[in-house]
Amino acid sequence: MYVFITGASSGLGQALAQHYAGLGARLGLSGRRARALEALAQSLPGEHRCYPLDVRDHQALQAAAADFLAFSGGRIDVVIASAGISAGTLTEEADDLAVFQAIFDTNVMATVATFAPFIGPMKAAGGGRLVGIASVAGVRGLPGAGAYSASKSAVVTYCESLRLELAAGGVRVVTIAPGYIDTPMTRHNPYRMPFLMAPEAFARRAAAAIERGASYRVIPWQMGIVAKLMRLLPNAVYDRLARDAPRKPRR
Repeated sequence: MYVFITGASSGLGQALAQHYAGLGARLGLSGRRARALEALAQSLPGEHRCYPLDVRDHQALQAAAADFLAFSGGRIDVVIASAGISAGTLTEEADDLAVFQAIFDTNVMATVATFAPFIGPMKAAGGGRLVGIASVAGVRGLPGAGAYSASKSAVVTYCESLRLELAAGGVRVVTIAPGYIDTPMTRHNPYRMPFLMAPEAFARRAAAAIERGASYRVIPWQMGIVAKLMRLLPNAVYDRLARDAPRKPRR
């Protein structure tokens, strides 16, 4: 099995890399921190490729994809666009415009750029899995998190469109929406995180959903119930409940 993962130097990407390596997969590991990637690769069983890059550099992503496809002999089974960033944002703050841009470029456009070079080989092979990492935060807009909520909502709808486009060719598009997972990204949250899950447990459940080709999965399942309830709430009720919710700090 050949698996390409962005955001592999920490958090969800790292946990997924460790899980797939344990299954005997050969990995393409992309992340911004070269030393962390190399240390991860050396800790894993099997032979892997490391690609230190910023996912906003689409040319670098294309080069990494081409190298990994050469390494795999053109075979690719799973591509996971796990790279993502989060920060509190306020539209009225002029300095936050650049933060909005960075979040959308990393969470949305980099997902597109990660998938693009692998679609042709997957269609030629008649199968494969493209995995977008969304978030429960994308179900409804959260105060002080406009950029992050909107970017993750965009990942969901983008992956849905792609799923329909590729269905006839046997390529499955899987959207994973994590709740609270114990990663460096969530450890800075200054509020209670219900149903907090260890990254290793998340990786096991995500891999099972990917193997099944599930169209959309919230992990952990308890947050899936929360997400469904949030979708059903009328705006007036949701507004009263959420407008004073704790907020992620701005950069």
